[in-house]
Amino acid sequence: MKISKLAALVCLGCMSTAAFSGDSDEFSPYVDSRPNNVYFGDTHLHTSYSTDAGLIANRLGPEEAYRFARGEEVTSSMGVRARLHKPLDFLVVSDHAENLGLSVLIEESNPELLKSKWGKMIHDVAKKGDARSLTMAYDQWTKVLMALDDPLKDQSNLAKVMWQRSTEAAEKYNEPGLFTTLIGFEWTLQEKGNNLHRNVIFRDGKDKADQIIPLSQYDAQDPEKLWDWMEAYEENTGGKLLAIPHNGNLSNGLMFDDVTMTEQKPIDREYAERRMRWEPLYEVTQMKGDSEAHPMLSPDDEFADFETLDKGSFGAAGKTKDMLPKEYAREAYKRGLEYQEKLGANPFKFGMVGSTDSHTGLATAEENNYFGKVSLFEPVKTLTMRYDEVITGRAGEDKIKQYANQISGSGLAAVWARENTREAIWDAMSRKETYATTGTRMRVRVFGGFDFTDADLTRSDFVDYAYENGVPMGGDLTYNREAPGFLIQASRDEDGANLDRIQVVKGWVDEQGESHERIYDVALSDGREIDENGRSTQPVGNTVDIENATYTNDIGEHSLETFWKDPDFNPDENAFYYVRVLEIPTPRWTTYDAKFFGVDIPENVAPTIQERAYTSPIWYSKNS
Repeated sequence: MKISKLAALVCLGCMSTAAFSGDSDEFSPYVDSRPNNVYFGDTHLHTSYSTDAGLIANRLGPEEAYRFARGEEVTSSMGVRARLHKPLDFLVVSDHAENLGLSVLIEESNPELLKSKWGKMIHDVAKKGDARSLTMAYDQWTKVLMALDDPLKDQSNLAKVMWQRSTEAAEKYNEPGLFTTLIGFEWTLQEKGNNLHRNVIFRDGKDKADQIIPLSQYDAQDPEKLWDWMEAYEENTGGKLLAIPHNGNLSNGLMFDDVTMTEQKPIDREYAERRMRWEPLYEVTQMKGDSEAHPMLSPDDEFADFETLDKGSFGAAGKTKDMLPKEYAREAYKRGLEYQEKLGANPFKFGMVGSTDSHTGLATAEENNYFGKVSLFEPVKTLTMRYDEVITGRAGEDKIKQYANQISGSGLAAVWARENTREAIWDAMSRKETYATTGTRMRVRVFGGFDFTDADLTRSDFVDYAYENGVPMGGDLTYNREAPGFLIQASRDEDGANLDRIQVVKGWVDEQGESHERIYDVALSDGREIDENGRSTQPVGNTVDIENATYTNDIGEHSLETFWKDPDFNPDENAFYYVRVLEIPTPRWTTYDAKFFGVDIPENVAPTIQERAYTSPIWYSKNS
């Protein structure tokens, strides 16, 4: 009996469906698949639209910032040609909301600005044309900023115009799948000179973002007011926002305080839940210092003293020891567990990212491509300001001053996502599937669960299996009598230094309600051994030629991976686990400078550093 071609195709379709149906209704195994790539970007970059950048010689706007981040060559504000070694995957231009675009309005002699008495004054001062004109204008502006007296409060249309220019640039350069621009701004609360800044990141495009004008510290001086504003935005537009605090090390004990800001009430459950609703991430490393750990808080951690800026902040007040526990991420994680015990909610359950906070419009985080973080500190022949300018503590005693040569080259934000789009990257940030690096583009992946084994590291379906049987960085594990195990993989920046080691940093709260921490070396390069205490006493070595600002990859490993199970697990103790990966030593930016410019390395900084990555934690809760 003959069968028609159509009937044959129908039958073949039936046969193939039966043969390939498996556990899925979809033929392609990649439909609705898990995040499978890491994207590197900067969530914190300032252009000339930020008044504290534009009035300090920055001439690059958002368009130049996006072009540079995409890999194009641009000319810096000081006339130096600049280019990234590799393009970034995404960028947030996060210009300060306070008098957004003022320096550009001055440059254009904007008629609306000149209608204001103060606007005319600041314009005329800045336009004098002598060497001190911009400095004088900047000083005039900081006076009203610190007094919280908005000099342009009756001309809100100026901020609206500049904001819409910024969002227009973001739309122009957003190219889903290739390069993502996320719209954002910085809310710059500076309580008595103490840093409490937040970057606000939109999931949305221009159509929704243009329905608001960015909130400034003139409008609100309390993070809870920022959260109110974010909530109103979401309700009114249907959009989505998150905020990323940064530089707790410059907050003088306020970033992770025990009390609310305005009313000074003890933190309660509602506060804890709201904070984590709106601030799921923390920028742990950037130009103004590294805020992962402090040697006084973690004396058994030989790597805790990294790019430490801890003498004070932007005001005249110096640092005191009692401030430190409320400034650093690891200590905040521990204190968060204590709050979890008392309140049933954790106010400090954040993931981690790094970013540059560059005020040059140039998102550089490479030590050998260090363009300064302020335009006046760019790599020009006169290096005095690049090294000797006072950055923090300007109004205080000499002992609290911190200088430009101490500024860090850091950092980058790494997110695990399925695709390079606004929605996918923002969603990864929201669920904390992120990690921070100090500028390196090493790849790090972590999963935690109760059923993993060493053999799972080599599974062909590693990613899908890990998601189905555990949680990624930023995730939660609930009560289990068995100790959690962690699948950890790290590979070096393909153009960077080899890896020294992988560490797990654990924190927990004991039955008396006191928090503790412990560091475990879980994978080491070069055949070094881990002792019975879970540590290695043998350093990786150092190949850096300081005089020539070079190093070799003769030591370390291209990649490290391990399965690690907590040997000290107590199922009745809340805990967190995050991974820190260290590279072998490499030259610091000041060492590269010394070679290029033929100058001495500053005595107050180390000639080498060990670049690193910090993952968002995985939390274990004793309550199911």
